[in-house]
Amino acid sequence: MDVYISIDMEGVAGVATLDQIWRGGSGYPRAQLLMTGEANAAIEGAFAAGADNVLINDSHGTMDNLIAEDLDPRARMILGSPKAQCMAHGLNRQHAVALFVGYHAAAGKPGVLSHTFSGNFTSVRLNDKSVTEAEVNALMAAQHGVPIGLVTGDNQVCAVARDVFPGVRIAEVKSAEGWAAADTMHPSRARDLIREQAALAVTDAGTLRPLPMPDELILEVGFQLPLAAEFAAAVPGAERLDLLTVRCAAPDPDGVMNLINVWYTVASHTAMTHLPNTAAKR
Repeated sequence: MDVYISIDMEGVAGVATLDQIWRGGSGYPRAQLLMTGEANAAIEGAFAAGADNVLINDSHGTMDNLIAEDLDPRARMILGSPKAQCMAHGLNRQHAVALFVGYHAAAGKPGVLSHTFSGNFTSVRLNDKSVTEAEVNALMAAQHGVPIGLVTGDNQVCAVARDVFPGVRIAEVKSAEGWAAADTMHPSRARDLIREQAALAVTDAGTLRPLPMPDELILEVGFQLPLAAEFAAAVPGAERLDLLTVRCAAPDPDGVMNLINVWYTVASHTAMTHLPNTAAKR
């Protein structure tokens, strides 16, 4: 059995502040250790439940955060960016189940460090519904027939996962006390919980079903800067709804991710070039 893991950083136990998630922050090296620890817990749980192969995709920011030499050597790792499928890169129909570790709530919603793909997006909606990264990545999985077996993170993203992914296992490792504040489990206990739930998710894989594919996929993004929305509206088929909001139809989940990747780049470049004193970071 092949198991796929996508790991982010904002939902990791012991992580709550911008200083921890941005490369160069004084807390970033500690957050790397915490992220790698939760990655290993998920890998260990998957192998304990009978996985033959585990592929883990570093899905945070520059996507090279995991400490490679400390990662469980049984797993293979994808790192670096940009990647065509972004947080779901490498996921294919050979995988029996996907595990989402260290995830967080959507842009504009309560949750620790909540956002959707970019801090330069104020909102991301799919088919007129605010979506988390987990939901977008789950559609990427669904096009290959792969279900979501585990979501870990704060109470806010776990509540979304319970509603959206039937049969999903949850590891709620912290509770949001504000946008950059959390009531968190001790990292060792969080890893124990993730290891246990990952094993159960892999055991359950045969009973899980992927998300149903919508009849249409209409992506709508709110930008922080009007100029970013102006550039984003130049994508063929895109429509500018107001000063900050752009909408575009996509043919499939890959098309949704292509739009997100392009608009993410547009938003970041615009912030860096037109707000030179603002750190255009995720």
